[in-house]
Amino acid sequence: MHENIIINNLEEAVVVLQNFLNNNDNVQKINNSASIMSNAVLSGNKIISCGNGGSMSDAMHFAEELTGRFRENRDGISAIAISDPSYITCAANDFGYENVFSRFVNAVGKKGDVLFAISTSGNSQNIINAVNAAKEKQIFSICLTGNNGGKLKDLCDLEIRIEHFGYSDRIQEMHIKIIHTLVQLIEIKVKQ
Repeated sequence: MHENIIINNLEEAVVVLQNFLNNNDNVQKINNSASIMSNAVLSGNKIISCGNGGSMSDAMHFAEELTGRFRENRDGISAIAISDPSYITCAANDFGYENVFSRFVNAVGKKGDVLFAISTSGNSQNIINAVNAAKEKQIFSICLTGNNGGKLKDLCDLEIRIEHFGYSDRIQEMHIKIIHTLVQLIEIKVKQ
C-alpha cells in the first residue's frame, strides 16, 4: 500500500519536471535570471530573497548557498533572505504580516539590487507587496511561482513558473532544482 504512494509521488515528480523541460522558454528564463543576479552582484549590489513557509526555507537556502558555499570555494556572494524572526514578528505586529517583506525591501533595498520572490500560488499578498515595493525602488524582481502564476505573473519583471495544479510540494521540488541551478550559474558568472 505505501509502496504505491512512493511510486506515485516519484512518477508525478518526473511528469512535472518533464512538463517544465518541454517549454524551452524556461531554460532561457533561468539563464536570464542568473545573468541579471550576477550582473547585480558584480556591480556591487545584492540579491534579496523572500517566501512563506517552505518557500521561506528555499529563500534562506538560496541566500546561504551564495553567501556561504555551494560547489566551489570562492568569495561570498551578496545575498540576504528576509527571514530574521525578530524582524518578521516586529514588522508583522506593527504593520501586518502582508507588509513584512515590503517593509524590508523599503528599508534595505536599493536601485540595482534584485528581489528573488518565491510563491507557489503566485498570490501571497506579502510577496505581491514586496514586488510592488521593489518596483518603487527600481529593483528588478524575479519570481518563482506555480499553478497559473497568480497575481505575480503580471507584476514580476521575470517569472519562472511551474505549471502544476496539484499540491504545492511538487512545485517546491522544482523550485529547489531551479534554485540550485541559479546558484551554480551565479557562481560561474561571478568568477569569470
